[in-house]
Amino acid sequence: MDKRLLTIQDVSCVGQCSLTVALPVISACGIETAILPSSVLSNHTGGFSGWTFHDLTDDMPGILDRWLTEKISFDAFYTGYVSKAQIPHILDIMEKTARPGALRIVDPVMADNGKLYAGFGDDFPQEMKKLCKGADVIMPNLTEAAFLLGQPYVAEGYDKDFIEKMSRDLYALGAKNVIVTGVSFDPKKLGVAVYDGSTVEYYFAEKQAVSAHGTGDLYASVVAGAMLRGKSLLEAASLGADVVVEAIKKTAGDKDHWYGVKFEKALPYLIKRLGD
Repeated sequence: MDKRLLTIQDVSCVGQCSLTVALPVISACGIETAILPSSVLSNHTGGFSGWTFHDLTDDMPGILDRWLTEKISFDAFYTGYVSKAQIPHILDIMEKTARPGALRIVDPVMADNGKLYAGFGDDFPQEMKKLCKGADVIMPNLTEAAFLLGQPYVAEGYDKDFIEKMSRDLYALGAKNVIVTGVSFDPKKLGVAVYDGSTVEYYFAEKQAVSAHGTGDLYASVVAGAMLRGKSLLEAASLGADVVVEAIKKTAGDKDHWYGVKFEKALPYLIKRLGD
């Protein structure tokens, strides 16, 4: 039977992030991709003057009931931007529709650059811990890691001891593997720390001159798809970093394309790498 992944996150109709990234990227990995939108936005919230927002929490129980009736099940779950009220529904969905050995991949989307995203209260990180507990992989950035652990955000000047303690502390939340993103010990390099409960391994790529919206969603989607293709955690984590760099390079120089990265142009690179 072919593998089927369910991704649960918002739909930002314009902006090359969330589900508009996850669906094509994971599909390009050769994995059947089912979706459960947590909300629908006209566009993402970064850099635009405004947006519409429609919450879909109330739809989740009915969707689950229909899936149970149809005996629909999944080999993996990958969560992104969700609300506090949705976390109990998501845990219920994971429990009731999982095939044997199903993976739970959690991108705890809630914060960046030292601040929680708009709409998240100070109590949200405590709720996100419930989704992280028991997950096969969690992928926080440095800000999200700090919020999950209830410690101050440190943007720079940290060392390997700091990152490795952070990785161990995140693992202690109940996740089976941890990928900390946005790690850098060299101004020319940016990468990830991967912890499996015993060893922290690193992967660094060339740091790009610009940052871009949606790269975290692109990264997590590649990791999820690559893992379902049988790649090891470090292989998937490394491939995610390389695909993000490729997408940023494909977007560089186009000043009108400020709202995301042209990940579509990096899909041939992703597919080729998966075949290596």
